[in-house]
Amino acid sequence: MAAMNSHHSKLVQRRISSPADADRAFANVTFNSQEVGVTEIPIILIPRSRLPFRCAINVPSGPLVMWQKWHRNMGLLPPGMIWLWPGWCRISHIVTRASITYIAPTRNCPTCDNVLVDVDSSLTFRIGPDSEDVSNFIYKIGAHRFDELLTAEVEQAIRALVYSTTHDRVNDLREEFATSMLSTLSSKFAVYGVTILNAMITNVILPPDIQNQLERTTVLQLEMAEQEKIHENRIRALEDEAARSIETIRISNRRKLQEIEEQMKRNDIERLEMEEAARSRAKLEEIKAMADADVALKKIIGDANLEKVKARQRAEAALKKSHLQCQTMQIEAETKAKIELKKSEAELAVAESKAATMILRAEVAGLNGRKLLMSGDGAESLRSALAPRM
Repeated sequence: MAAMNSHHSKLVQRRISSPADADRAFANVTFNSQEVGVTEIPIILIPRSRLPFRCAINVPSGPLVMWQKWHRNMGLLPPGMIWLWPGWCRISHIVTRASITYIAPTRNCPTCDNVLVDVDSSLTFRIGPDSEDVSNFIYKIGAHRFDELLTAEVEQAIRALVYSTTHDRVNDLREEFATSMLSTLSSKFAVYGVTILNAMITNVILPPDIQNQLERTTVLQLEMAEQEKIHENRIRALEDEAARSIETIRISNRRKLQEIEEQMKRNDIERLEMEEAARSRAKLEEIKAMADADVALKKIIGDANLEKVKARQRAEAALKKSHLQCQTMQIEAETKAKIELKKSEAELAVAESKAATMILRAEVAGLNGRKLLMSGDGAESLRSALAPRM
């Protein structure tokens, strides 16, 4: 496993001679000589109070200064010069107001596929800024316990996060760690007056062979991406060339289409000229046909009039012939009717004479019958005489 380049931060509490040395003491970040790879960061300073009475003390303006009266916490002390400082009052703690960057490397974190990796993480936090937050931090947890708790929380969170993924995906944990770790630490340390500002993974170190393999994989992926870009450029060039060819064909087609449209216009003009010439010829033919038709009509009218005259003559001749035939037939009918009348009159006379004779006979028979009835037996003989006639 490759050695870690970053040093583990350690939060410490230091003693100083005077409150005026607070800024220089907070800036004195040193490497611990007893622990290799550890950087001590002072966050709480305790001034030594040797004199029972002071004429004046100078309260620094940068850090958060806590003071006590008869060893009772009195809260924050405002910055500036304070005159006549008695011995029963003292500055108990000086807490940094600056944001602290805490480096917490975690070594030999196993992944879910059992690969040990080293993870460098970085936290940024701030203490305070009000009196209650500073008091909670000083009297409830302190610098040493806060360092131990913060180290344990960060290492536990990193190990749990690394164990949840494979070695090839461990580099993708940066954003996930920042989101989960920030919310977890903020909820845990808020009661101690600590505000977690930022949390991130700054570096992940794999075993050399796996790191080389991943680097080769990354190189191959980059080469593949480069080849894909080259391929895309070639495709784009081919597409551009095809687009140019298509545009050339479209321009040629538009030019041919314009030529065809011009040819169609010329054909339309020629067609109109031919139609006009045909209409002229048709007009001439129509005039000629109308003249021929007038001549033929006049000839037909003349022939019709001649036929009418001839027909009238034939009709008059036929009428006269029919009139003569009718007169002849009328004379013959009248003659025949007279003959029939004479014959009928003769027959009527004969019939009348026969009727007269029959009347006379009847009258005679009637006289004879009355005589028989009058004689008594004549009725039977009359019925016998009349029986054949009935």
